[in-house]
Parts: sequence; structure tokens; C-alpha cells
Amino acid sequence: MALTFCSSISLINQKETKLPKAKDDVPTKVFFAKTKPSFRLRAKSSMQAHVTRNNNFNSEVMINEKMEKVHVPSVAHSHNDSMRVPVFVMLPLDTVTMGGTLNKPRAMNASLMALKSAGVEGVMVDAWWGLVEKEGPLKYNWEAYAELVQMVQKHGLKLQVVMSFHQCGGNVGDSCSIPLPPWVLEEISKNPDLVYTDRSGRRNPEYISLGCDSMPVLRGRTPLQVYSDYMRSFRDRFRDYLGSVIIEIQVGMGPCGELRYPSYPESNGTWRFPGIGEFQCYDKYMRASLEASAEAIGKKEWGRGGPHDSGQYNQFPEDTGFFKREGTWNSEYGQFFLDWYSTKLLEHGERILVSAKGIFNSSGVTLSAKVAGIHWHYKARSHAAELTAGYYNTRFRDGYLPIAQMLAKHGVVFNFTCMEMRDGEQPEHANCSPEGLVHQVKMATRTAGAELAGENALERYDAGAFAQVLSTSNSGSGLAAFTYLRMNKRLFEGDNWRHFVEFVKSVSEGGRRQRLPHSDSCGTHLYVGHITATGIQKQQAQELALV
Repeated sequence: MALTFCSSISLINQKETKLPKAKDDVPTKVFFAKTKPSFRLRAKSSMQAHVTRNNNFNSEVMINEKMEKVHVPSVAHSHNDSMRVPVFVMLPLDTVTMGGTLNKPRAMNASLMALKSAGVEGVMVDAWWGLVEKEGPLKYNWEAYAELVQMVQKHGLKLQVVMSFHQCGGNVGDSCSIPLPPWVLEEISKNPDLVYTDRSGRRNPEYISLGCDSMPVLRGRTPLQVYSDYMRSFRDRFRDYLGSVIIEIQVGMGPCGELRYPSYPESNGTWRFPGIGEFQCYDKYMRASLEASAEAIGKKEWGRGGPHDSGQYNQFPEDTGFFKREGTWNSEYGQFFLDWYSTKLLEHGERILVSAKGIFNSSGVTLSAKVAGIHWHYKARSHAAELTAGYYNTRFRDGYLPIAQMLAKHGVVFNFTCMEMRDGEQPEHANCSPEGLVHQVKMATRTAGAELAGENALERYDAGAFAQVLSTSNSGSGLAAFTYLRMNKRLFEGDNWRHFVEFVKSVSEGGRRQRLPHSDSCGTHLYVGHITATGIQKQQAQELALV
């Protein structure tokens, strides 16, 4: 017989259910939300600063009892109840094992079934360079990803695939370690300048330095050629699924797949929140570029290295000569350096995206790029943590508009993080404003004509975080999509699952539905497993969800 649960998408009104244990060594206990009144998502204004409307994009805020012109956009946005925001869910980082196989396929199958029942549009997965091209240059193994694509298709879901040219491990939320391909690490050991380097000479193996983008340093190929060959191989292998099952390619362009420098590495305790981070421009390729740029304007002395007084990873802006309120970040030298540093990053991103655009042109997929939500020290004049990451964003300069314009130029979606965060949740000493940052990015993408998609930066399961995302998605031009971080055991537990399902329902209906019905009214059936009277001892039931 078939074991089936009746549900109103959310699996509400069911008691805790135990299923027979399967062979994938994952929990087989499923927690369904108890019957109780659903919470109500409350959309509210997410800016907490005193802001006044200005038609020229700039606004005025009271800071230290003085009026200063800033680029923070206005809070007032139009509300469009018809906006539908498709929700995707990030799969576990170790969805594909180091051995190149799909991790716990039974659990994955059941989890996808549950996500489909909740109304999720699809899932996102990292296609790790360190796994796919592990055996040697141009030797690609896509088989585990092919199995996943077919499983996603079977459940009627869509797939976002990240071209992950970075290392997994050493950053917030990294639960496993996937280094760059062994043959790449071998080249790095021969030439350590292939990776980003800070002022003290500390090397970061997360990602190849953009300084050598066009140098044939990877066994006769440039990093850009390696990335292009990888994406081309993916396109050829999954040609039949592009535009139908695989609908988005997120192009990795730095650590964590984000367009940024690795200025705040957590590995080995190098950086701790809310440190300002450090500039990553001391490998020989970046230094050569800086020297050339300085000589070109007749300031040879400016090309000897980054700012000498920019401090260390865990300092605060006011501890440094460069980032303090009246620091040299706003001097002629500071402006030269920050422009060079941020422009190099922007050009790196554009080079990779132009290549990706040519490869996936006419395939039917959307291209996207991820930008980090660096919200700490946002209220300081210098925005120090953003500057070290490569975003030239200060009290007097909008650093996100150039990025949005570049992405809009190539029809690439601007994917931004920290959509779930509120200012009031942040420690006061960190000078954070995730809400102000998100609004600034929304205004930049609107001005540039770029589509904006969002993610949550940290794992959150509470109603407040979902309400904050809903508020953002319902304001202004809304979001093209929202990708939730991340699918794991906790997501499917009790209230966490109920909150998530109600959130999905709300954004998928453009915010019109504020909560789900208390009982099943549509009779949706979620198929859990196939159990026969004679075969129950030979084949155990497939468990529902639960990586």
C-alpha cells in the first residue's frame, strides 16, 4: 500500500510521526507543527535612521548633531501586492561527496519532495571546481550533479547552479572542507603569488588572485580560460536541461562565490566580527598593477603598496589613521588607491561574466552574480569593512551603483545577502546597518535597471527574520527571487518548518496571504513512501526530509 499524508502544503496539524529507519544513516523522525494559531508576518519599514526624501537619490540624516549629505536612499517605496517572489533553497555544501557521488540520495529525494510540497520553486547547489576538475586539467566529472538534476526534475523543481571556483571552508557557515583542485594547489605551492596576500604576507588559498586573471599560470592556461572551459563543459554536459530544469547559473567570482576580496577570513582565527579586515593586494601581480597605475599618473610613490596605516583585521576604524573619521581614506592618495582596488575587482567580475554570457547565450538560463552584505561599520564615514572587501562605498560615494550598472549592462541578476537582518538585532559597538545597506543596494539596482535577488546571510528559522525578508520583497521593485540558506535537519523541525512554509506561501502570493489556514482545505497529498505488506522487511520506507 502507499503511505500518504494529507496536507495543506505545510504539513500542519499532524503529530510527531516516526518512520521506519532507512539505510542512509539519517534521522527518521519527522516533526510536524502542532495545531495552533499561525503567526502573522508583519511587513514594516526597515530603515531605522532619520531619513528625509530627496529626489536626487541622496538623503540627509542627522549624524553627531550635524547634517551631512549621504547616499543612503529614502525609506519610502511603493507597495505592489501583486509581486510574486519565487523561493529557492540552498542544498547542503556537501551535496556531492569528495568521492564524486551524491551524498545520501534517499534523504535528498525525500527532502526535495517536502520542499515541493511547501511550494518552493527550486533549489540551489554549488558545482565545486575542487570536485569536478579534481583529477586533472580538463578532466571533468559531472556524474553526481547529473543524478541530482534528474532528481530535481522528477519532483518538478527548478535548479540554480553556482559555478563555485572557490574553496569551501574557513568562512561563516562552512560545514565541510573542499579545497581547490589538487593540481591547482600544486601550482600554488610552486608560485604562492597565485593567491591573494595581505600586508604581512599571509596567503589565502580560497581563490586565485584576480591579479593573474590573464596570465597562463595554470599549466598553460589563464585562470579566465580555466573558468571558461569549466563552464563550457557544464553547458555541454547539461545542454538538455538548460532553460527547463536548470534555470539559473550563478557565476562565482571570489571567496564564497562573491564578487569581493577575501578581506575577512575566519580560518585560524584570523578575523573576527566586527573587525575591519585587511586589503588583499600584496601578491606580485596585484603589486605590479598598482605600481603601473601610480606611475601612469606621475605618483610613483603611491605604487609601493597599500595604505601603511590601514590597521589590522580585528581593529575598528577609529583605531587606524586611514579609516578614522577624518582619515586618509578621503585624501587624494586614499581616493586613488580605493579607486584602483575597487576597479580591479569590478573588471575581474566583468571579464568572467562576459565569458559566461558567451557560453550560455541562447541556452535559456539566467546569469546571476553574488555581492556580499558587509553591514558592519556601515554607519562610519569610511565604511571600512566594505572598502577592504573591494566595495568603494563611503559616506560620500555610492559603491554599489557601479556594480549594479555593470551587471545590468550584461543582463546579470544582482544577488545580495543579509536580507533577513534588522538594525536592532546588531551589537551597538559594531556600527551596523544591514537595513540601510539593503535599501542602498535596492536603490542602486533600480537606478541601474538591474534585477535584484536576495539571500539570508545566516541560518535563521524565526518569524522575525522571515518577516524582514517579506518586507524587503514587498517594497520598491521587490525581488526577482529569494534563495533561503540552507536545507538541513533543523529546517524540517516543528515551528521552523511551519514558519518557513508560511513564508513561502506569503512571498509566492505577493504578500497577499499573511498566514496559512489552520486546517487542510485543499487536500494536497504528500507521498512519503511505498510499503508493501510482504516486502516491508526487505525495503524500508523512505524517510521524509531529513539530511
